[in-house]
Amino acid sequence: MTDLDNPLETDLEQPLELQLENQLEQLASHLVWKMGRDEDTDEVVVRVGFASSTPSFAAKGRLRAVSDEELQEALSSQHVRVQWME
Repeated sequence: MTDLDNPLETDLEQPLELQLENQLEQLASHLVWKMGRDEDTDEVVVRVGFASSTPSFAAKGRLRAVSDEELQEALSSQHVRVQWME
């Protein structure tokens, strides 16, 4: 079985922390995301989903560009909305 067959495959003899890190890295390679400000609510939004969910990103409202500083400020104040896209 390859990583593409099972993105969460890991070596169970490794320490749990390293197993989790490896699983997250493998999973991340299958995800797409988009960040920006919601046109309607002005919230900073992070949309995340599998590559196969890319068409659903277009179905959602547009996100305006957000600067690195604005993103950092939103993260620091915990004012970020995360949306899982299917």
